[in-house]
Amino acid sequence: MSDKDAKDGKAKKPAKPHGGDAGAQAGAKKAKSARPEGKTEGAAAKPASAPAARDPNYVPRFKKRYEEVIRPQLQKEFGYTNALQAPRIEKIVLNIGAGEAASEQKKIQSAVNDLTAIAGQKAVITRAKKAIATYKIRHGLPIGVKVTLRKDRMYEFLDRLVTIALPRVRDFRGLNGRSFDGNGNYALGLKEHIVFVEIDYDKTENVWGMDIIINTSARTDAEARALLKGFQFPFIN
Repeated sequence: MSDKDAKDGKAKKPAKPHGGDAGAQAGAKKAKSARPEGKTEGAAAKPASAPAARDPNYVPRFKKRYEEVIRPQLQKEFGYTNALQAPRIEKIVLNIGAGEAASEQKKIQSAVNDLTAIAGQKAVITRAKKAIATYKIRHGLPIGVKVTLRKDRMYEFLDRLVTIALPRVRDFRGLNGRSFDGNGNYALGLKEHIVFVEIDYDKTENVWGMDIIINTSARTDAEARALLKGFQFPFIN
């Protein structure tokens, strides 16, 4: 090896560690800059305090009444040999028709908010299945809102309907006992949805009428009527 080559080799050798140091320094800088970001993301990713868990032993008042009082009465009255033969409420459907407000999205949203507050469950918008020129309704136009309640929420709503809402109806004299459909289902209507305490009258922009359909497993209207009377429905005929 010549002196020139030796000198060149000596000159080249320091270049390698220098480049490695530069790469290491750059990597260290990236790691340092990444650490605070990771910490920030971790802090931001922390979930908010979870809402209080529902009591697993909670049973709605009307559900307990059905199991302890109404079902035994129905077994005795209709001679059921098995407790499962006794009719029960399967679901409750609430509906608000807002056909006159179909062209105004704000009013439809107001109906959604009010029905959601009443039911305690998110209401959905119903849309026209076909166009009706007479009523200026186009296919797919929002014409109302509805919500279907089952299980605990169904019993909770039924309790509030019978004990709070119906007594607040103006000039209320009782429910029509002939509004059964022949298959054990009952329907009733309210002219004003503001009878529910969840609705603040002073903040309500529109007063809606409501349809309430109670679907039962009863095979006859007589069985369904006895079931609803057990829930203290104030029938007048």
